[in-house]
Amino acid sequence: MTEKIQGYLYLSLAMITVGSTVIASKLIASGLPPFSATALRFAVAFPLFFTLVRLTGTPWPRLERREWLILLLQAGAGSVGYTTLLIAGLRYSSATDAGVVIGTLPVVSAGIAILLLGERPSRSTLVAIGLAAAGVLTIVLRPDDGAHHSPLGITLVFGAVICEGLFILINKRIRTPIAPLALSTIMAGMGVAVAIVPALFEAPSQQGVTMQSLAAVLYYALVPTVAGFILWYAGSARVSGTEASVFTALAPVSAVLLAFVILGEPVSINQLAGIGCVLVAVLSLAMPHFRPKTAGQTQS
Repeated sequence: MTEKIQGYLYLSLAMITVGSTVIASKLIASGLPPFSATALRFAVAFPLFFTLVRLTGTPWPRLERREWLILLLQAGAGSVGYTTLLIAGLRYSSATDAGVVIGTLPVVSAGIAILLLGERPSRSTLVAIGLAAAGVLTIVLRPDDGAHHSPLGITLVFGAVICEGLFILINKRIRTPIAPLALSTIMAGMGVAVAIVPALFEAPSQQGVTMQSLAAVLYYALVPTVAGFILWYAGSARVSGTEASVFTALAPVSAVLLAFVILGEPVSINQLAGIGCVLVAVLSLAMPHFRPKTAGQTQS
């Protein structure tokens, strides 16, 4: 197995774990309030990340006070905002619908960069944004089927995607280089700090906490959060950044398939059409960055 094939395998597994967060969040929503679940997720992940930092000798960044404040804002938006809104949204919406919506993250990130950073969009970016919007609308505007479909739930999940897009944008405001493992450790630690206070007001002990929801939080912390990080960076170290970005399209596919297999949720024509639009949007965003190799280039 070549280095590149290994990279593709690691990236695929990483994105499958990302898709599985939708299933885990659906199970969490049935037995834990969102801030309590988020605080517990990062409380489990933080010591594991910190141990990895020590074992690998990853340098700890020396940041200015302004940069620490930016990181705190980043943790509030991306770490806590994403997780809590996803869990809250899945109380009202199906995991299949949520899987389609989270697939719009690369396109939403591009849209945020256009709106807030003033970046000039390319034609492919505009096409991708239109396709992603069409994908979401196919599930928002379909006939209501009761408990499995809710515009409110989809709106909350899309809010989670926006939070994650802001996470990516805010990260660009940090001038000091931060190793990915150190950044994940900081985000996990700050995630606990930000979520713990609202979690105390949720009083989870009075809301029927289930073993299933606790097991789902443990899975979320260990597999998508920690193992997913390791897989993603092991894969991205073996391929180009553009190649790695294409694999983000696997996240919504795995979420929809896992919702069907594990939760037994039906997959409608609207959802298939929606995920098709989202996949084409993500691929159209990435494809223009590929260039044919010249005769003097070799494969990495």
